[in-house]
Amino acid sequence: MTRTGRVSAASDLVLPPELVTRFKAALERLNPGDGKIGLAVSGGPDSLAMLLLAHAAIPGGFEVATVDHGLRPEAKDECALVAAACAERGVVCAVLGVNLGVGNVQAMAREARYVALGDWADHNHLAAVATAHHIDDQAETLLMRLNRGSGVAGLAGVRERRAMDGRAACLIRPLLEFRRSDLATVIATAGVKVASDPSNFDTRFDRVRMRGELAQANWLDPVALAQSASNLADSLEALQDFAQVLWGQQVRQLGDAYTLIPTSSREMNRRLLANILQRFGGRPRGGDVARLLDLLTRGEGGNVAGVLATVEGDRWLLRPEPPRRTG
Repeated sequence: MTRTGRVSAASDLVLPPELVTRFKAALERLNPGDGKIGLAVSGGPDSLAMLLLAHAAIPGGFEVATVDHGLRPEAKDECALVAAACAERGVVCAVLGVNLGVGNVQAMAREARYVALGDWADHNHLAAVATAHHIDDQAETLLMRLNRGSGVAGLAGVRERRAMDGRAACLIRPLLEFRRSDLATVIATAGVKVASDPSNFDTRFDRVRMRGELAQANWLDPVALAQSASNLADSLEALQDFAQVLWGQQVRQLGDAYTLIPTSSREMNRRLLANILQRFGGRPRGGDVARLLDLLTRGEGGNVAGVLATVEGDRWLLRPEPPRRTG
């Protein structure tokens, strides 16, 4: 991890006051304790705009981290770009290196990034870590997942503030009321150099295709789509809370087994069933849970992730699958 920092005339830059005021108001809402925060900056236009807004709104009240996943040769140059932008403004910048294993590279990179950012925030006693998600991100994600047939959990938009598992710092998204065009205005005003990730123009990726389609569909309102994603997040929280209430009423643990008295709601039964399967240490796919639910609803049994499920009268019994006989 490397650190940089010095002051230059870049500190005198004047950004559009309305955008700075909006950003400061978001931080006051999301970081009421006014503790020092961390910004996750990739070098792209959105996160660099967040850096510029923070420097104008809360000078000296934040630090920056940029993550090098080691996936592209350009990554080191992008980290250097962020470090230079911070140095010009006297902002402390940490370059965090992560190592990825084999598998779903995008998913692993995201997980590794948040682990690295969480470690960094804890080490530096930061109150929160801010990422640069904005309205257009929310709209694109909602449409992408609608196109995949996602349920409420997949369609729910990201929250402005949430806990980071096992961390003192929370995760905040102060740009969720900003459009991509607002951030482009910040970059244009500052005249700063930004990193250009070629994957942002690669139409093999769903998000890139959806971004292009959304830009051409003038009848679609990204602000309204983002609001729908937020409303769905409210609905998801309500479903989760109700499922927790039903857990105490419908589920019983019997030694190493669980019984579930199914309700009249398929969605609640699915959630309770998934929760039980997770208690056995598995991470079943949504489709596997749905198939098991169909079997149990028809009065049949099945197994998922080493768990055997059977129908016993008015309830479902789930227990570890017995070891297979050999020889």
